[in-house]
Order: sequence, then C-alpha cells, then structure tokens
Amino acid sequence: MKKEFEGKKLLILGGNPETASLVEIANSMGIKTIVTSGRHTDLAKSIAWKACDVDGMDVPGLIALARDEQVDGVLVGVADILVPSYCKVCNALELPCYATQKIVDVFAFKDIFKATCERYGVHGIPEYYLDAEMKREDLDNIVYPVMIKPVDNGGGVGMTVAYNERELIDGVKKAMEASNKKRFIVEKYMLCDDMGMYYTFKDGYCSASCIYDRYTTDEQPGLSRVCLGGTYPSKHLEGYFERMHSNVLRLFKEIGIKNGVLMLSGFYEDGEFYVYDTGFRLQGEAPHLLMKAIHGFDQREMLIRFALTGSEGNIDLSVDDDTRLRGKWAATLWILLKQGHIAKVEGIENLQQDKRVVANIQRLYEGDDVLPEWIGNEKQVFTRIYLVCDSKEELAECLKEYQKKIKVYDDNGNSLTLNSFDVNKALELNE
Repeated sequence: MKKEFEGKKLLILGGNPETASLVEIANSMGIKTIVTSGRHTDLAKSIAWKACDVDGMDVPGLIALARDEQVDGVLVGVADILVPSYCKVCNALELPCYATQKIVDVFAFKDIFKATCERYGVHGIPEYYLDAEMKREDLDNIVYPVMIKPVDNGGGVGMTVAYNERELIDGVKKAMEASNKKRFIVEKYMLCDDMGMYYTFKDGYCSASCIYDRYTTDEQPGLSRVCLGGTYPSKHLEGYFERMHSNVLRLFKEIGIKNGVLMLSGFYEDGEFYVYDTGFRLQGEAPHLLMKAIHGFDQREMLIRFALTGSEGNIDLSVDDDTRLRGKWAATLWILLKQGHIAKVEGIENLQQDKRVVANIQRLYEGDDVLPEWIGNEKQVFTRIYLVCDSKEELAECLKEYQKKIKVYDDNGNSLTLNSFDVNKALELNE
C-alpha cells in the first residue's frame, strides 16, 4: 500500500477489540496511531503507535490530548457512545468530521432517533410509555413480553426482555444503570425476522452496500438476543427496496449525512419493516470485511483518509458498490460462549487456509474467562468468521462445516458454545 500519510498522527477514540482492525489499517498506511480509552488493557492500544488512558467521554481531556500530540486527524472507533465526543473534539480542533451535531442529536439516543424516523415513514418498534416513576396506569397498559433498553448504549448492554411486571421493574433498573442520561424505552418484544441495512456515504451520495438477514440466540431467556451471524443478501431485499429504502434515503438527506458509514438494524414482520437501532460508525459485525473481499474497497481506509484530508478518496460508489454482491453469497458466523473458563479450543487453527474464509475476528482465547455480566451482550462472542462463496449451496455447506468444527471447552471438558442458527432455514433450502 502506498504510504502517502507516512508520519501523520491519527487519534482514535476507543480501544475495544473491534477497533483493533481499524488501527491495523492505519498502521499499514504509515500513520502514527494514538488510541485512547479509559481502560489501559484494551486490545487496540496494544498495537497502536501510542496508547493513552484518557476516557472517550472526557471531551476536554481528549481535546487537550489531541493538541499536545499535534494530531492531524481524529476518528471514532467501533463505539456508538463515543460518536458525540468525536464530533465535539473535531469541531474544537477544526478537523474533518463526518458527523455534525445535528446528526449526533438524532443518532445518539434511541428515543430521539425513533421519533425522527417516524417523521419520514421509517417505522420503529411499537413502544409503551413508561418513565422512571413507573406509574400504575402506565404499567397497566403494557402487554408482555417487552424489551427494555437504555437510550444511549448498544451491543445488548443494559437490555432485558421482561415477561411480567417484576421482570420489567428489574429491567428498568438495569437499563438506567447502563444509561449515562438515565433514560430508557420499553418496546414490544419482536419475534420475527431480523435484518441489517448497511449504507456507505461519499460526498452526499448514499449507497446501500448490503441488506442482510441476522440470526439471534434464544438460549438465554430474559436477555437481549445476541447475534449468531448473518447471511447476505437478505431474502427480503426486494421488499425492502420497494417499501422502505426511499424513505430511509429521504431521512439521511434531510439530516445532512454526506460521508461515513451507517448501519440500520430492523425487523420484518407481516410485510412491514421496523427499524430498531442505528450506528453511525464502523460496526462490530464488520460487514466492511465482506465488502472489501467482494468489491475491493475498504471502508476503514476511506474513513481514515477522510479524517486526515476531508475526502474519502476516488471511489465511485455508483460503480464500485453493489447491494446484490455481484452474484456472490456471503455470511458471518458468530460463536457465542456461556459463562466459564476457556480451557481448550478446537477447529479454529486452519481458518486462514480456507479461501472461503475472508476474515476471522477472534475476541477470546484459551485462558480467558467469560464473565457473568458478559452474558446477553456481544462480550460473549468468541469469534466472528466471514465467508464469501459463489452460490447459496456452497455457503450453506461452509456454514455447517464450521458450526460443527469449532469447539470450546471448560476445565471439565464441558462445551461452552451456544447452539448456532439453522442454516437450511436461514437460506430457505430443503433438508
């Protein structure tokens, strides 16, 4: 790779495992990466040119750090909660920022995002009114089961499914503890098809990079349904373009999105699409890895380039991007773990030799502990495997192979892995 940014300094906010690949790409471009977070043990820090312990929510501290280091650009990692800080720091330093305060105000809080979407015909999940006072008349109107969420956190953190009033009260407490703003929402618990809609923006042009189906675990009652993987393209792709896509484009245009990458998470039920979450940054699910393998462009490089120059480069999304993946079929396979100590891992050592495997993002290793508080959110993910195949049938065969092959055991030889999703059902194949 041509190192046109050799010696430039880039401050990256957040150091979680998903941000590490962003740091690696910046390093490969000759950039001096400075990763900062409140946890000195974060993985992304271990591979950065310099690691700092300024918390991503400490805006004055971040500004001071950026000035002291004389950085040439700032970029947020894979963390929704840090997008507002990213915007404020860039504005204070007069550095390129793909987010504006208007966009941040819409996307930073689930309740504001939901209300804004409705104005453009982008429907959210049916919601029940309830505030921290939990008045009797409001509680009596709720039909169970429901999902309780903090308005300003993601990845399943602080989310609970409640099947009765006692569980609802406990869920509200959990959501409040996970919310900086001490706000939460209560929604109908959806048991239907889950989807992801992933968009790329360049200079005001918006491209639907991929529309895919997601599958979640039902082995953890009362907790957020953590993702088990996804298949691309979605079986509902045509319906989405007919019913929802134009409304989404209108929403994006009106709030002023011009550059960056954005994920919408949604449900499909009885012919309707319901959006339930968004993320205006690179995703932990990392569909950009599949996009790179199929289309050849790297969204991480685009965002890094924008942070340093204000331009995402010469890419032409109208030509280089394709929602239908140029006829390919792709998938992500997430291996989730139960609580326990990881004593032994099998089946993951030869992934890099399989041409169908375009990436493997491993979070946990032998010797690590899966903590109780990780269950029900993405911290219980052992690894994510990214697959690209020439046909649906080949993809199904590959998914089944790795579902069987990868094993994780505790000290007593007990399996720590949760059950995976039904491949035949997901891809609508006959047994």
